[in-house]
Amino acid sequence: MKVLVTGYTGQLGYDVVHQGLQLGLIMVGIGSKDLDITNKEAVFQYVKKEKPDAIIHCAAYTAVDKAEENKITCQRVNVNGTSNLAEVAREINSKFMYISTDYVFNGEGQTPFQETDETSPIGYYGRTKLEGEDAVKQLLDKWFIIRISWVFGINGNNFVKTMLRLAETRDELNVVGDQFGSPTYTSDLAKLLIDMIKTDKYGIYHASNEGFCSWADFAQEVFRQAKIKVKVNSISTEEYPTRAVRPKNSRMSKQKLVENGFNSLPEWQNAVERYLKQLTQEVK
Repeated sequence: MKVLVTGYTGQLGYDVVHQGLQLGLIMVGIGSKDLDITNKEAVFQYVKKEKPDAIIHCAAYTAVDKAEENKITCQRVNVNGTSNLAEVAREINSKFMYISTDYVFNGEGQTPFQETDETSPIGYYGRTKLEGEDAVKQLLDKWFIIRISWVFGINGNNFVKTMLRLAETRDELNVVGDQFGSPTYTSDLAKLLIDMIKTDKYGIYHASNEGFCSWADFAQEVFRQAKIKVKVNSISTEEYPTRAVRPKNSRMSKQKLVENGFNSLPEWQNAVERYLKQLTQEVK
């Protein structure tokens, strides 16, 4: 099986490619320097030449705050780029997996969002990711839409790395404590995505490590496991204003994964433990 993975230079795309290679699949990982997904002609030419059996589309404009200002760029990447890839996937009869986000929901309430719940994004980034979902559903029959949240991996910047870096110079940190969701270790997620792409169990899924926490809880667990003494002050969203509004409830139900015979990802605390070990090994 030959799989084309966009966003190879990012956290998830990197792990997806390496996981596929370990399992003996033919993996073609590309970044923005290899292919401008917003250029339809270039996309058609490149993908038709490669003729993958499946496309896992991890590439996205994910700078949530900058998206509120750089709307044209965000739209071109998340909507036009996705449409271009979906169109060529239809033409070559390739499976298509689109990586989406918890930001397609309004973030209200406290119960986990189901795959079938109404979408209502509160920011521009979420709106464009939802438009990408709609494009995939309209253009294709053989599609997966995977909504993920709070991603951390070895390749790129993320919350865990930021906390560890800040702890080098501070002994006290203010971290938002009223936004709740599930951290997602890209190494765990990559295994699931490769398992899924081999099947024809198409549809919308939510995928993240098991369990819920706040950002403050997440930070405290990172410091606890890393054996770093830092005081974490849990603050409100209002005390930490950002350009884009963040959802307070990013909890998502992963019941559909189980119903379709896929393995749930490990508990997020366990994922943090393994990730910290991976970071230590990288430093060596």
